[in-house]
Amino acid sequence: MRHLMSPLDFTTEELDKLFDLANDIEKNPDKYAHICDRKKLATCFYEPSTRTRLSFESAMINLGGSVIGFSDAGSSSASKGESVSDTIRVISCFADICAMRHPKEGAPMVAASKSKIPVINAGDGGHQHPTQTLTDLLTIRSLKGKLDNFTIGLCGDLKFGRTVHSLINALIRYNNVKFILISPEELRIPSYIRETLVNNNIEFKEVVKLDDAMPELDILYMTRVQRERFFNEDDYLRLKDFYILTKEKMELAKEDMLVLHPLPRVNEISVEVDDDPRAAYFKQVQYGVYVRMALILTLLELA
Repeated sequence: MRHLMSPLDFTTEELDKLFDLANDIEKNPDKYAHICDRKKLATCFYEPSTRTRLSFESAMINLGGSVIGFSDAGSSSASKGESVSDTIRVISCFADICAMRHPKEGAPMVAASKSKIPVINAGDGGHQHPTQTLTDLLTIRSLKGKLDNFTIGLCGDLKFGRTVHSLINALIRYNNVKFILISPEELRIPSYIRETLVNNNIEFKEVVKLDDAMPELDILYMTRVQRERFFNEDDYLRLKDFYILTKEKMELAKEDMLVLHPLPRVNEISVEVDDDPRAAYFKQVQYGVYVRMALILTLLELA
């Protein structure tokens, strides 16, 4: 039995197979419509989510399965003090696979250690968000045709952004991927991520101005400044609109640059950019369903 706690739980060869499966699901949805008949997915979300939770639910329903679970800790026995370990032991009696979102780093790992069913980390605090990373990688591979030899700019909240941390750790396994890390001083990447880049001899630079980086980028990965990760409201208000991607800024970019965003967005991408053919963040959402379908089938050993 396998779990997914980190994108690094799969080798690059296993990821290729997963992405091939996801692309086949995209092209031949009817072929997979009943593969999970009588299977149940439990979505245990201790933290608010729209895209991730609904994407998992859509994925299971598309495969013919059903969904049980809760959408916030207040509607679960966690509000009575039940531990994650006890919750997963109970869920294991009801479901065949579980997707867990939790505000505490490492909580899904604790669940996996006590579970009788596969557990998928659907985001744990500021730590990891592996299925978003799988979504990002599938989007890049599907739209660029490769996962190597490009320059990616990661912009916004690089300190608390778990999507950024997961994506960097995943991309350093591919050849000749260069990083431009765009953030205010207060939201620079954590030292352990910087050390990972240095120790793996990965080419990267840190800049403050988005305009300076735009002409170099093959992919721009925008992120929001996350209010829920700040202890100080004044700091959040000062930094929340530090970067806003506009039509004018897009004119500085390559004609084939992709704009990605894990969503939800607030103000960091102007709605006028949505009509630009390089804006791929809503396609990214659709790829998220395909990759979660492929992941469910892989962990349930049905594909």
